[in-house]
Amino acid sequence: MKKAYRVLLPLLFWTGVWQLAAAAVGKELLLPAPLAVGRRLLELCGTGAFWLTAGASLGRILLGLLAGVVLGTLLAGLTSALPWADCLLSPAVKVIRATPVASFIILVLLWVETGRVPGVISALMVLPVVWGNVSRGWAETDPQLLELARAYRFGRWRTLRRVYVPSVLPYFASGCRTALGLAWKAGVAAEVLCLPKNAIGAQVYYAKIYLETPSLFAWTLAVIALSFLLEWAVGLLLRRLEGGGMRL
Repeated sequence: MKKAYRVLLPLLFWTGVWQLAAAAVGKELLLPAPLAVGRRLLELCGTGAFWLTAGASLGRILLGLLAGVVLGTLLAGLTSALPWADCLLSPAVKVIRATPVASFIILVLLWVETGRVPGVISALMVLPVVWGNVSRGWAETDPQLLELARAYRFGRWRTLRRVYVPSVLPYFASGCRTALGLAWKAGVAAEVLCLPKNAIGAQVYYAKIYLETPSLFAWTLAVIALSFLLEWAVGLLLRRLEGGGMRL
């Protein structure tokens, strides 16, 4: 009951604020009421095109997220273990982290076909976050555990599995949770700019162009709902991964 209360109270409060603001504005074109947006969202959910669009956007962004996580983890391992790799690759990752998302979207749009841009952008946003967290976890591995591994003559693979992985895993999980939100927002932003087929971002753009404000809000609510769903699913997976890591 306490958990439900903590969820429902803010939801009801901000819905009420939204309703009052819409009544004060008095123009649906500028700010539609919650009921109008809810009605439009239900209409969209009743069509196959909505689910096709949502699934396509989810697929693109998930692939980008996965690619960014894998590349970020591999790069972190290289830069942490090999000084020459750190000298060569770390500046490039830091440049990626410092470059604005909009600049990357426009540049990638010149080099990659439209349908792949959101995935590439998501991967680029995820890579520096995962790289930074995994590198930090690697650097903060307990020296006493490493000394113990050397005393027991652990090989490289066993040292990695028994010492480094348990140390890095909490940092890796934290990086993935942070990167998830970045990947989702950057992927949808890329869809708004490059307008691929069957994309939530494209629908947001068209709703804005044709001044369909309830549709704009409805698609935005769909983005938020899918973001929460994705966060829950990835969080569940990471909790299981962390639990498994403790038993290595």
